[in-house]
Amino acid sequence: MAFEHDLCIRGAGIVGRTLALLAARDRLRVALVAPPAGPPAAADVRAYAISPAVQALLQSLRCWPGGVAATPVLAMQVQADQQGAVHFSAQQQGVAALNWIVDVPRLEQLLAEAVRYQSAIDVIDAPVAAPLTVVCEGRASATRAELGIEYDSVRYPQHALATRLDCERPHEQVARQWFTSEGDVLAFLPLGGPGGREVAVVWSLASERAAQVAAWDDATLAAHLHDMSGDALGALQVQGARASWPLVLAHARRWVGAMPGRVGESFALAGDAAHAMHPLAGQGLNVGLGDAAELARVLAARERWRPVSDLRLLRRYERARQGHWLRMRWATDGLQLLFGHPAPLAGPLRNWGMTLFDHSGPLKARVARLAMNV
Repeated sequence: MAFEHDLCIRGAGIVGRTLALLAARDRLRVALVAPPAGPPAAADVRAYAISPAVQALLQSLRCWPGGVAATPVLAMQVQADQQGAVHFSAQQQGVAALNWIVDVPRLEQLLAEAVRYQSAIDVIDAPVAAPLTVVCEGRASATRAELGIEYDSVRYPQHALATRLDCERPHEQVARQWFTSEGDVLAFLPLGGPGGREVAVVWSLASERAAQVAAWDDATLAAHLHDMSGDALGALQVQGARASWPLVLAHARRWVGAMPGRVGESFALAGDAAHAMHPLAGQGLNVGLGDAAELARVLAARERWRPVSDLRLLRRYERARQGHWLRMRWATDGLQLLFGHPAPLAGPLRNWGMTLFDHSGPLKARVARLAMNV
């Protein structure tokens, strides 16, 4: 059977569009499934921490936001509930930035524009047959369900709340995170460029309290966040929209395989369709874009005689990315369990451990480099 496209990518989010651009750059013909746009959504308050490796990837596609839409993080401060603390700095690591906090709407806009001007990508509203179908539809992927792939999902006893804050004092390009004795995790991520006074908030809190917090007015929420953050940035003002979602640890049991009943066609999963993790380490999108980069690399490096649907080829991608995912999964899940543990001795132990780690020298540097993917 003759195919018009080499790849059919189902899902036109950040991971799907990035993969489409990478594949097209390697002269593969791509069908990108993007359903017609619905009514305008509420203001998007999401912001992502982008690692140096992913920043280089997006720059290579000419899709790096830059300017005030991408704020370089020069330092990171992690504070526990009993004076335990960890500090990272870009200067100590010998890098320009530990990561960048990127405004999601601007990044999505740049990717969409790049796709529109790439002649090897056809944007369509329904899937078509292709040697390789890549599923990038997110955690609730309908295609993954149609393929009969089990998606093991465990709910954390937490919800995440995201919003934006205007701050009395500038953030000074510092990402701040607090772990509380109640098991909450609060992060302030700097926005608006080097001199900005705006932060993106990600607050992970107990699910039974999420509805109560959602009912707070802006002044009450701002006052509570001010107290949780210990007046780190002065008076706070909620900037507008909020978003909330349950937190899960999840992964698909298979990431590649043959399309059922369709000879010569295979599938691969990428991004949240393949895995999901706790946001406390800010690595979700980095791991998803790492999937896109590795799959594109494997396809580009294949033997000339090997089609993109070859399962041995696709298992190279699966092995590489599942190994990376497992390392990140144990790191983030382990931190969540440590700081969420209710035992009385857990608090002093984790605070002592954080302080010891902060002075660990090579170990601390190694962890920082792994988080930056450099």
